[in-house]
Amino acid sequence: MSDFGNPAVHLAQQTTQQGARPPVKTLTIAIAFLATMFPAAVALGQQTPTLAPPRPGFSFPLKQTLTYSVDWRVFPAGTAVMHFEADGDRENLTASADTVGAINLLFHVADHFQSSFDRAKGCTYDFNKQTVEGRRQVSSTLHLDYAQNRSILNEKNLVTKQTKHVESTAPACLTDLLSGVYYASSQPIALGHNFVIPVVDNMHVVPVTMKVEGREEIKTPLGTFHTLRVQPTADAGVVKNRGNIWVWYTDDERHLPVQMRARLFWGTITFRLTGNDTK
Repeated sequence: MSDFGNPAVHLAQQTTQQGARPPVKTLTIAIAFLATMFPAAVALGQQTPTLAPPRPGFSFPLKQTLTYSVDWRVFPAGTAVMHFEADGDRENLTASADTVGAINLLFHVADHFQSSFDRAKGCTYDFNKQTVEGRRQVSSTLHLDYAQNRSILNEKNLVTKQTKHVESTAPACLTDLLSGVYYASSQPIALGHNFVIPVVDNMHVVPVTMKVEGREEIKTPLGTFHTLRVQPTADAGVVKNRGNIWVWYTDDERHLPVQMRARLFWGTITFRLTGNDTK
């Protein structure tokens, strides 16, 4: 096969010519995109917004699996799968993100996330990450003990074997990077209505304002949906020169996120819902 017909070579040449590296965290952004846009955060224990409980009548799924295709620019980049399952008064959410095709040849990503949160209040109890991004391999666990007002982070670099243990005071009721996108579904999403979600990661809290911008019809492999377009931003506004992010939630009681898009300096990433299994 000639280089012209090899998508991996074509991608590498295009990346070099445009001065941008391949998407190091292409699929991580599908799950934890809030951290990409909002690097300014406050330490745990400082004054933070209160996480609003789910709206009356809303219930997180007893069991549901959402599958997304991920495109970088015009190239298929990978898949992201989210699985919800109720366990008593808690909701367990697991997610995996893997690169595919030519992108996988350029930069392999295989990330796995786990979150456990209160079904009635939304408060995260545990948030675990196992990330493989090129040569970087890190495992971390974050536990929030609201009864003791403590948060405990344990992290290990699986390549260098270095470890980190940090404890801090935890403010009441936070959501995490994995659950945040889906927790927004539990809130009253209405045109012209903005709301704030405090998101925790690595012992810091990011107050994220969800701005409901407008209505839009979105086509996905599952069909056409009437949606509300929401832009997450930091309270001070979108960080200059970093990009923009939008989430399209269905304009109904479910507020199902059927599309996500991150427009960053190295290109645009789009996530489209391709599967919705409730069995």
